[in-house]
Amino acid sequence: MYTSAVVIVALGASYAAVPLYRMFCAATGFAGTPKVGTGRFDPERLTPVEDARRIKVHFNADKSEQLPWKFKPQQKFLSVLPGETSLAFYTAKNNSKQDIIGIATYNVTPDRVAPYFSKVECFCFEEQKLLAGEEVDMPLLFFIDKDMLDDPSCRNVEDVVLSYTFFRARRNKQGRLEPDAAENVIQASLGFGEYENAPKAEIRNTVASPKYTST
Repeated sequence: MYTSAVVIVALGASYAAVPLYRMFCAATGFAGTPKVGTGRFDPERLTPVEDARRIKVHFNADKSEQLPWKFKPQQKFLSVLPGETSLAFYTAKNNSKQDIIGIATYNVTPDRVAPYFSKVECFCFEEQKLLAGEEVDMPLLFFIDKDMLDDPSCRNVEDVVLSYTFFRARRNKQGRLEPDAAENVIQASLGFGEYENAPKAEIRNTVASPKYTST
């Protein structure tokens, strides 16, 4: 249902909006952003490790003050096994009298878990348009890669927090939709807030140049 295909082109000197951050972070797991893309969803990787300790995934929801929506998770947490696919839901309602497009950013804490937190389907893969007064359920299908069990830095992780922030969308000079917020606010919502230097444009361009499709 939720499908996106993003091709990264030349950046120029200006801020290149959320899709570039998403692609950079999805390829690297940088700043607590879950990895997405092809090659991670082979059947053998989606088998629960039955003798592993369950990990409690907590769900958080935020939104910008400029977005007149109500946005919340339908569950506080899920306890999952590494390799186990799990389905969660968020609810969004447009409380205004006009149709509005929103864009969601996301990150995972602790950030050392991000390379192993994989999304199969997510409402955050593309912008969401809600009609005036409309309320919708937004699904999220995810798993925690079993390779996490081999990472010494994740050995004692028992709790993970998945956070989403919805922004009102606007069109930039190139005609693409982006969050209607200051760059530092967007960076913070993506997990860059604690980093002194966000990824350089040329670095994001190099890492994100392949085409990723999530279905």
